[in-house]
Amino acid sequence: MNHFQYKGNELYAEDVAIREIVATVGSPVYVYSHATLERHFKAFDDSFSTMPHTICYSVKANSTQSVLKTFINLGGGVDIVSGGELFRALKAGVDPKKVVYSGVGKKDDEIEYALNTGILMFNVESEQELTRISEIATRIGRKAGIAIRVNPDVDPGTHPYITTGLKNAKFGITIDRAIAEYKRAKDLPGIEIVGIDCHIGSQLTKVNPFVDSIVKLRKVIATLREAGINPKYFDLGGGLGIQYNDEEPPLPADYGKEIVAATKDLGMHLIFEPGRNIVGNAGILAAKCLYTKARDEKNFIMIDAGMNDLARPALYGSFHGVLPVVKDQDGVIVADIVGPICESGDFLAKDREVPMFKQGDLMAFTSAGAYGFAMSSSYNSRPRVAEVMVKGDTFEVIRERETIEDLIKGEKIASFLVA
Repeated sequence: MNHFQYKGNELYAEDVAIREIVATVGSPVYVYSHATLERHFKAFDDSFSTMPHTICYSVKANSTQSVLKTFINLGGGVDIVSGGELFRALKAGVDPKKVVYSGVGKKDDEIEYALNTGILMFNVESEQELTRISEIATRIGRKAGIAIRVNPDVDPGTHPYITTGLKNAKFGITIDRAIAEYKRAKDLPGIEIVGIDCHIGSQLTKVNPFVDSIVKLRKVIATLREAGINPKYFDLGGGLGIQYNDEEPPLPADYGKEIVAATKDLGMHLIFEPGRNIVGNAGILAAKCLYTKARDEKNFIMIDAGMNDLARPALYGSFHGVLPVVKDQDGVIVADIVGPICESGDFLAKDREVPMFKQGDLMAFTSAGAYGFAMSSSYNSRPRVAEVMVKGDTFEVIRERETIEDLIKGEKIASFLVA
């Protein structure tokens, strides 16, 4: 249950009408259900109740502090990929010892910030990064907990842009190089080997690729132990998919059953980095129809949200369901739902059978909680939209809508241009 339901002809988030939110906050607006966030986190967490584990929510999916705080309150940690994400998570109250730092391009100041914060571990993605972390940790007198992100060369069967575990991917260290790098890490100053990591992609709809990766990494772990290297943490990344349209991803309980069976004899503390699986179906983007247009048998519905607000359709050709906020349309129509951005790729739905929206109608794009606002921009100088969280029969604005003044914050006209 995602807590976005119709009551009569009106769409609600929990016990609040979406129409009421838009009337108060304006359009477009992202709306999140607190009950759904909690339910999804607990479902994932409970799937590993028989194993020592930590759920390190993937901040990149949705970095809004109220979302982070929801999971932190439930005992979760975070998976970060930048110093900015670390800052956000710390402001939301995360325990530094529940922070893992991934990403292929960690900068010196970010590494130092994380070391001084006392995070659990860096997921090391290259040989040079390992050396650099050692140098920085030694210089400031810190010990860096590390895991090497081992690239297992497993095809997850997802979109090429979100496939991360093949041998030609930019992520991680290839499995044939991992042992040598662990042995080198053992002798590097400022380094403490605490784990092993892998992450093979996003929006996976089968468990088999995860299990195949574990089979390969078990061999690496056995070889490490023979060499006197005993990582405590086994970070299995994230990637479990959700239903956007007709996908049938496994339930967290079924995923958990397979993962536990494949790892229970290792005696390791498991770490998971779910993002989309927890937040994806906990949010919608509400938008308003501005105009409609028919041209040579092609129908267009122009709305006040664009690719700058929800980039996934333009970027990946991704599907988001479209629901009327109030069911009062006269039939259905095949149309493109497009935004106001000056790009031909600015669409949120293409050749889709949708309600016959008319000027002023509100619609909701479903499954927008992950990689929605987080990937938004102010392209075409459009202020970023507001975010709202609903709990029961109340709602709060958790991020104010940007103003046009916000668009030029930090800018100045060069002095040589001023007369």
